[in-house]
Amino acid sequence: MSSNEEQDTRVYKVVANHEGQYSIWFADRPLPSGWREVGKSGNKTECLEFIKVTWTDMRPLSLRRKTENTILQG
Repeated sequence: MSSNEEQDTRVYKVVANHEGQYSIWFADRPLPSGWREVGKSGNKTECLEFIKVTWTDMRPLSLRRKTENTILQG
């Protein structure tokens, strides 16, 4: 961990987009268009750990659905 990250005392929130992709965002800033809060906030390390545990399939939601439909039809 870099010294800049160790000194980072800002609060972040975990956000997700319509494709189920996760990111972190500064808690004191408005969300960018297309992103929604998922209910987790904290320091950067806590938020990134939450994403690591939660976002286990990195494929966009549209691709996951397409793959599931192909399997069901095949």
